[in-house]
Amino acid sequence: MLLYFPRRLWGNIPIPLILAFLLCGMGILPAQAPKLPPDLKLHARVNQYDAEHFNLLTNRYSTPLQAGNNPLALPGSAWAIQLDLEPLPGQPDVLEGTATFICQSGQTPSASVSIDFEFSDWSTDNYVLMPGAVYNGNRFPYRRIRYSPKLLDPRDIGPDIPTIISDVPKLNVSDGPSRIQQRTGDMTLPAIGFHQPQKQQGVWLLTPPQTRLGDSGIDITENRNRDKATISLTAPVVREQYKYRITDSRWPSDDIPADFTAGDTVQITFQLHLFSAPELQRLFDYYTDIRKSYLPAGEHRLILPFSEAFPVQEAKFNRLNWEDEHGYYSVGPRNMFLQDWQIGWTGGMISTLPLLWEGHDTTRQRVLRQFDWLFPDGLAPSGLFWDSGEHGDQWYGGDIRKPHTKNWHLIRKSGDGLYYVLKQLMLMDSLGITPKPNWVAGTQGVADALVKIWDDHGQFGHFVDNPSGEVAVGGSTSGGIIPAALTLAASYFDEPAYLETAKAAGRYYYKNYIQRGLTNGGPGDAMQNPDSESCYALIESYASLYEATGNTEWLQMGEDIARQFATWVIAYDYPFPENSLFGREGMHSMGAVNANTQNKHGAPGICTHSGQALLKLYRATGDAFYAELLQDIARNMPQYLPHPLNPIEGTKEGWMCERVSTTDWLEGIGEISYLTTWSETALMLTYVEIPGLYVQPDRGICIPFDHVEVRSQTETAEALEVVLHNPTEGVANVRILVENAADRARPLGELALWNTSTTTLKPGESRTLQFKK
Repeated sequence: MLLYFPRRLWGNIPIPLILAFLLCGMGILPAQAPKLPPDLKLHARVNQYDAEHFNLLTNRYSTPLQAGNNPLALPGSAWAIQLDLEPLPGQPDVLEGTATFICQSGQTPSASVSIDFEFSDWSTDNYVLMPGAVYNGNRFPYRRIRYSPKLLDPRDIGPDIPTIISDVPKLNVSDGPSRIQQRTGDMTLPAIGFHQPQKQQGVWLLTPPQTRLGDSGIDITENRNRDKATISLTAPVVREQYKYRITDSRWPSDDIPADFTAGDTVQITFQLHLFSAPELQRLFDYYTDIRKSYLPAGEHRLILPFSEAFPVQEAKFNRLNWEDEHGYYSVGPRNMFLQDWQIGWTGGMISTLPLLWEGHDTTRQRVLRQFDWLFPDGLAPSGLFWDSGEHGDQWYGGDIRKPHTKNWHLIRKSGDGLYYVLKQLMLMDSLGITPKPNWVAGTQGVADALVKIWDDHGQFGHFVDNPSGEVAVGGSTSGGIIPAALTLAASYFDEPAYLETAKAAGRYYYKNYIQRGLTNGGPGDAMQNPDSESCYALIESYASLYEATGNTEWLQMGEDIARQFATWVIAYDYPFPENSLFGREGMHSMGAVNANTQNKHGAPGICTHSGQALLKLYRATGDAFYAELLQDIARNMPQYLPHPLNPIEGTKEGWMCERVSTTDWLEGIGEISYLTTWSETALMLTYVEIPGLYVQPDRGICIPFDHVEVRSQTETAEALEVVLHNPTEGVANVRILVENAADRARPLGELALWNTSTTTLKPGESRTLQFKK
């Protein structure tokens, strides 16, 4: 675990307030009395439900909640609610509270208890954020279409449509009831925040994931006039009548209320943050500084070094994914077209980068065969890559299951394809392999086609017509990786025009999406729901633009979107049920990346990248937050890979599921589908693009990203000495990237780990390493 003081939190606190914090902590100054803003009132509530009618709310009994004892009388029972509310020392705008609900007499069956935070002076302009689950209240037009949803109504289709999402928990964009009911596991941190633009203020409310009754609920409800909103913390979670199941927010509720009798108690604890927020970005910045400050620290489960994982993955790709007749690696078992070939998103020309980099001779020759297979047949008449295909010689423009979308090419797929093909062409140069002219020409043709789309439409869209290149559906950040791809193309082909388009697109995405707190359209199966995939892709683009130009404009944009991306990464270890698969296997959730607001699961890794842009931001800024975030993501992944050293009940060796389910959106909490997925590629990419050990000797910094530990480190004037330990049962071949100030002044680039040094540690072995300053 990295230790650091959050720059954006502490940097704005006056020195006298820091002194007051220290003095209060030593008992020299008295703690300040709790103070709530005038537009906030607290209430305690006991609720009763009709379980036979899917938890229809039948009774609710409420009382104003103040510090001290608060009695509440119900028919058949008497309650007392004790509220303890105190400011954090030296931080009067951060309140910690515990409400203890005590059933003093009688019985209250089929019930739950709640704290209500009622905010007056509310507005629909407020941006509501529930990390990894709700962005801007999910207050967008929606369509109730079963999975995998695509827009159906011709009035919804076109280059200039508004953002339209699938049927997920959301605040109402129109008149009528407006409410979101969530269980704590829905979020990457059990928290809800909002930004008030008129008042330039922000609020964050945090709570533990569970009480003694199990998972809790976090709800937000707006009144009819939308001038009040109530945020509720409820134990246990009871969603009234309906819960969410994939693409359907009206699935019957099966939550189980509690039966209270005399003497029963339950505590709801929380932390409330009130802060100045002149701009929306402050809501995200503040979150990243507190995301690990409240709940117990999560742990990295170190069981499988990257170097042990890769041979099993390579063998699986050669055993299952290789199609020998035509010569290509499919993205899956080829049981349907999306499990046969896709150029990007879930594999395709992304998977071949680590296979070319680290694979044995047979694997490398197969990758080169795949280039022969792809060029020129894998190129559509528009110059873009074909979206997908099957059987090695059938190429598709889009989703052939829905006739009106049969040519809808998810634009991020050509962006992914261009980005990773260019990396492989560069790697071939390092391997002494001469790329064939038609490979190079075809790749440049994709870059030209993307520039033409931009020139014609001023956007890359969400879906484009694969044969023509015309934007079919606009309004998204699906093309978030394209500025990175064009920046790389500008360098590889020595064509400045590509860089100019990348810059224009980068500014467009920042102004129209990032400043609104919205990224969407990365997945091909989630309509235009907010998502983590296009969010991370934009970090790659801004990091690439910064390294190519040295202009800090791109660095600031990269930092802003990286802190938005952090809301998608699980910040703690969710307590999986002991009888679930993940509970039995001892899985840790911290570092899993939530997919989008529709497919409500974490995932091992970023779809589909290594996270190297976070390392680029860390090098450029020195802000340890980016390194810690990357460390959480990288170290989280190997535990989900079925491996001889890590057998997972019911799974096949090398088959890595994309699901880390901390909520009940589909398979169940802590359960998976037994699939082979893109997460395998993300883990392989991590091995070749993220150093197992990153060292800055001149700053005394040593960060392990692999499953190894830094046991100790000492410094002299000339060197940094580190004791590196392998706690696993596998052999760890650890790639080491060492950088002093002069090294960090240069761009990291795309092949940073090529020819870096490696140290080998046997199981349980420790080794002392020295690095010159």
